[in-house]
Amino acid sequence: MTQPRPAAPIGVFDSGIGGLTVVAELRRRLPHEHIVYLGDTARVPYGSKSVETVRRFAWEDARFLLGRGVKLIVVACHSASSVALDELKGNIGVPVIGVVEPGARALCRATRAGRVGVIGTVATVRSASYERALRALRPDVEVVARPTPLLVPLAEEGIDALLLGCTHFPLLRRAIARAAGRGVRIVDSSAETAAAVAAVLTRTGIGVRESGVGVRKTRAGGALKVYLTDLTPSFETVGARFLGAALGEVTRVSLGEEGRGQVGSRKREAGSKGRAEKNREGR
Repeated sequence: MTQPRPAAPIGVFDSGIGGLTVVAELRRRLPHEHIVYLGDTARVPYGSKSVETVRRFAWEDARFLLGRGVKLIVVACHSASSVALDELKGNIGVPVIGVVEPGARALCRATRAGRVGVIGTVATVRSASYERALRALRPDVEVVARPTPLLVPLAEEGIDALLLGCTHFPLLRRAIARAAGRGVRIVDSSAETAAAVAAVLTRTGIGVRESGVGVRKTRAGGALKVYLTDLTPSFETVGARFLGAALGEVTRVSLGEEGRGQVGSRKREAGSKGRAEKNREGR
């Protein structure tokens, strides 16, 4: 593994735009770091697809980010983290961090009774990745994992902490909390994943120094570049909710055998101009 440049960006990918919750935490914790985000919105969701397909998609996403010169990759997609992380870690020349282990650590801290729940996609739950990660940290923990939307049966299991095992769930946090019942702590792995990234950057010496020497910075610190494989009508609004800020300029890209990671010929900017352009294209 060659030593990446500290000034290189952090790469983050997800099956859609839910992974922007991880980006929001990264920006809060590591404000001087540049970030490149890829949301595979043309092929979302990953969770209902076969393991082989999710692995292939994850490789295509990772290759795209590597082509942008990233120094570290965050697999923000729970489905991809559950079935493709080990393979990516063993074959990519930069550090790779998923959301499963950080989420498991956060869940272990949140539980008092040692009886926890995990909700996620079919692929995430079927992989049993959270059960393995949780029991590695705390062998006595009792885990109840269910694919959504089986929240009522979960509440009846007497859990006291519930992990949101999909990056799209934070938008539904209040509704999920109501369904889970009083006294159940809701855990999102985004903050813990950002902490894991910070630890790796420090340990490997590839993090941006606080002075920002040698780094071109915006007023807000590190720059964010967003790529999506499809620009849906609501991507600006929903993306801003996940990120906690306007997305700014968003570039449409193509992945897979046909696109081979190519960037679209035109860039769409958030706001009225971008919406008008999309409206014209849709006619």
